Amino acid sequence: MNRALFRLSLACLVMFVLLLINVNYVQAFESSTLADKPGNARTFDQQFQYQRGSIIADGTGGPLTIAESLPTKTSTSGNTIYQRHYPDGAMYAPITGYDSIYGSTGVEAAYSKYLNGTAPGLQVQNLISLLSGKAKQGATVNLTVSPKAQKAAYQALLSDGGHQAGVVALNPRTGAILAMASDPSYNPNLLTTLDGTKLNKVDKRLLADPSQPLLNRAINQTYPPGSSFKIITSSAGFSTGKVAGPQATIAAPQPLRLPNGNLLNNDADEDCFGGHPQVIQAFLLSCNTAFANIGMKVGGPTLRSYANKFGWNDSGLAIPMPVSPSVIPKITDPSFTAMSSIGQFDDQVTALQEAMDAAAIANHGTLMRPYLMQSVQAPDLTTITSTTPSVLSQAVTSQVASDVGSMMVQVTQNPDGTAYQTAGPPAVGSLVIAGKTGTAENTVSGAGLDDAVFTCYAPASNPQIAVGVIVKGGGFGADAAAPIAVKIIEAYLGVH
Repeated sequence: MNRALFRLSLACLVMFVLLLINVNYVQAFESSTLADKPGNARTFDQQFQYQRGSIIADGTGGPLTIAESLPTKTSTSGNTIYQRHYPDGAMYAPITGYDSIYGSTGVEAAYSKYLNGTAPGLQVQNLISLLSGKAKQGATVNLTVSPKAQKAAYQALLSDGGHQAGVVALNPRTGAILAMASDPSYNPNLLTTLDGTKLNKVDKRLLADPSQPLLNRAINQTYPPGSSFKIITSSAGFSTGKVAGPQATIAAPQPLRLPNGNLLNNDADEDCFGGHPQVIQAFLLSCNTAFANIGMKVGGPTLRSYANKFGWNDSGLAIPMPVSPSVIPKITDPSFTAMSSIGQFDDQVTALQEAMDAAAIANHGTLMRPYLMQSVQAPDLTTITSTTPSVLSQAVTSQVASDVGSMMVQVTQNPDGTAYQTAGPPAVGSLVIAGKTGTAENTVSGAGLDDAVFTCYAPASNPQIAVGVIVKGGGFGADAAAPIAVKIIEAYLGVH
């Protein structure tokens, strides 16, 4: 009997010790994780009693508060609670996302543990606040976004005739995102109501809207790149030695008979310098047949390999919000390769990727990893974490980048260039923008018009900003997309 009691007592002691260890482990190491769980009712109630941290656009022209929590009195108890507020609403919605009683999106979701004060780096300060009788407060998230560039991007999209569109601007030297706009957008303040019934109605209305205002067209919608992809095709041709350089002559017949018997035409059946242009001439005129020939010389697998160096086909890219991958498919058939080399066939691209393509060329061939968060500051203004710019890949050599860049300059500076009138001297005076237009056939555009694409950087001699613009159903890239990029560049650089 004594032996049985001893064993039972020992088992109870072991279980008690294990329980004690588990309780202490949970309190010490898992408190933040448990607090962040959406089903935690205690945290759900507390999140409105404490002030969630602000989100600040801290780039050029800043700082500007784009998300904050403001005190308000409840209608029932009269107690003070905090409700989320977005001063500029739809302008920054693709960046901030929203924080609602049912969940959050965008930066609100990506950095929620800092904003709501549950990050490990804030626990000591929360304890000090508790002991001193002060209320807990979340950290401030400072973004790389330039208020001047963001405002210009948003207003330019609103004035483009109601087309669905996305735009991204980057600092090519660091990868910092300077602007990210999507049209149509939505007012995130509608989703911060504390009335669950009202929130459900707003949410259902937004989800049912055929224009999909909740969709971030800058990073989560892909379109055919059209002739803007000729940046990649040129880079592959120069890098592999299949094309000697911008002054090399390339065959550009009108039309070009592909190996499968189909005919490929230049835009408006244009004669491209007699059918034997230099590559730089074919680039500024955007001759399809010339770059189809370059693509077939390079070959499908190699073309895709160089696209990957620019960030294409990267399903793991995040800024920190997940980015839909831009796609150039695996191709071995020469005829399909020809179409893919001019940005058609099954090529698909985001506005962010368009900006990354130009940024890599602007930064001497080095592609920096794009990012939004500049730093996170605790309520006492100490920095908890910050982003150090990092290299995503070496897309091309400095020499190849220089060669491609010289051709992009001709697109805007040569009177025959496709963007001379809208992004060249007639539009911007002495400011030199290096760019590439794209007019992409897209059967799903609805209105029968092509998608308009423009990718660029400026100033050409000292790049400070790279921009990617896509306007669904906008028509010619030079007419619909280039003017949007110009407005962003002028606002950011402070030139008019």
